[in-house]
Amino acid sequence: MKNRIVLLALIVALLLPTAALFAQGEKAAPAADQVYNVKMPTAEVEGDPMTVWAHEFAAYMKEATDGKFNITVYPYGSLGENDDIVEQAQLGINEFTFADYGWISAFVDLANVLALHYIWPYERLPEVLHWVVKNGDSYEIIKDAFIKQGLYPLGILFEGWQWMTSKKPVTEISHLRGLKTRVMGSAMLTMDYRAYDIVPTPLAYGEIYSALATGLLDAQSQPMFANSSMGFYEQAQYFVQLWAEPFLGLPTVNYDFWMSLTPEYRSMIENWWHDKIVSSEAWVNENNEGHRARIIRERPNTSFYEMNDAQIAQLRKLAEEKVWPNWGSIGGPGSDELLKTLLNDVENAKKALGI
Repeated sequence: MKNRIVLLALIVALLLPTAALFAQGEKAAPAADQVYNVKMPTAEVEGDPMTVWAHEFAAYMKEATDGKFNITVYPYGSLGENDDIVEQAQLGINEFTFADYGWISAFVDLANVLALHYIWPYERLPEVLHWVVKNGDSYEIIKDAFIKQGLYPLGILFEGWQWMTSKKPVTEISHLRGLKTRVMGSAMLTMDYRAYDIVPTPLAYGEIYSALATGLLDAQSQPMFANSSMGFYEQAQYFVQLWAEPFLGLPTVNYDFWMSLTPEYRSMIENWWHDKIVSSEAWVNENNEGHRARIIRERPNTSFYEMNDAQIAQLRKLAEEKVWPNWGSIGGPGSDELLKTLLNDVENAKKALGI
């Protein structure tokens, strides 16, 4: 706690000049020649999706504004842990942040709906996400929840499906029982995994490798690229796909800063991220396949198992019966209506897309 306070104090001191640019929120109209020098920390290392896309976004904004909008990207760990960078954006210390549903939901209760298992279809998920963001009533509810916490979401991006990597073979649902598995700091994910008799263990991202090495953990859950870039496969060689949980990234901006921007800038920024939801799909798939090939090359005895249809049906039933009816204890007021609306939006998206 002391280290976090010191970290925040240092960042505040460094960023006071930038924060002053939007301290008055909507009341201060930006000058035509306003130059922005802002910060965007991410929850992933260099080369992983959030940081790659943040760099692309920064390059786009600099070029599109003739150098008037400059974004410095900070990869994972540069400005603290993943919960730190969300809190920094909420407080206005940093203007932007790019984190995932697991960490953001600790600040926006209703965002926990994105962590519910077996909500999303496997087929053409980025297109479904794009439809929900552009047309769904559920996304409007989620946006309102962000705004109440001083944040504004710029989109929901798919980075791949979560793979559990275990030190023990997992090919049956019974093998999940008692498995000490790292999850993100999300009460929703803890409830999700507990439904399968897994022992969920919230832990900071940077502590996973050593926890696997020392036996504190039996398993952990990450998209393929993170299993590769963070070296988790070196300690847990048995990969299992439950097809339960897509890993979703949410580029987010401080709401006061957002409202201080001109409508033209807001449209430019939001459209770029919305377009990225679908346009990034091919790169995401190719990137994850490349990381899978690297894992096999570096540890040939790695095994990959995908739960079959019958097993998935059993797991989905557990989620629907044990988790969905109780998620309101985490999501808070409006939870039941949001889940109902999101499920309806997903079905409408599938119909519109011919899925």
